[in-house]
Amino acid sequence: MNVFVDTSALYAVLDADDQNHQPAKQTWMDLITQEADLVSANYVLLETLALVQHRLGMDAVRTLQEDVVPMLRIEWVTEARHGIGVAALLTASSRKLSLADCIGFEIMRRQGIKIAFAFDRHFLQQGFVTIP
Repeated sequence: MNVFVDTSALYAVLDADDQNHQPAKQTWMDLITQEADLVSANYVLLETLALVQHRLGMDAVRTLQEDVVPMLRIEWVTEARHGIGVAALLTASSRKLSLADCIGFEIMRRQGIKIAFAFDRHFLQQGFVTIP
């Protein structure tokens, strides 16, 4: 099973005080046990790292980098993919939608990934299934 992993899920896995922590932690463990192909983008990692550093501190950044990132297959954003993401962001014209989200949608469509591990409603709005 291929699953795209979003910032909202990664953050919830790391922050024990996040309202989605328990379902995120259980879903993460289930996906690891099932040996799912966990896909993300370097833009998602950048967004997550900045958020974790600001809100949780460097120990959490270290946990993200050493324990979580190795479980992911990272898709690196090329100049062309960046352009596609920016065009999608400008077309959507929404302050609440991020460039990382638009890049994620493009990766999911190109790779035929239908499931996102995310707590972000934008994935549902784009026609993807979200877990948990």
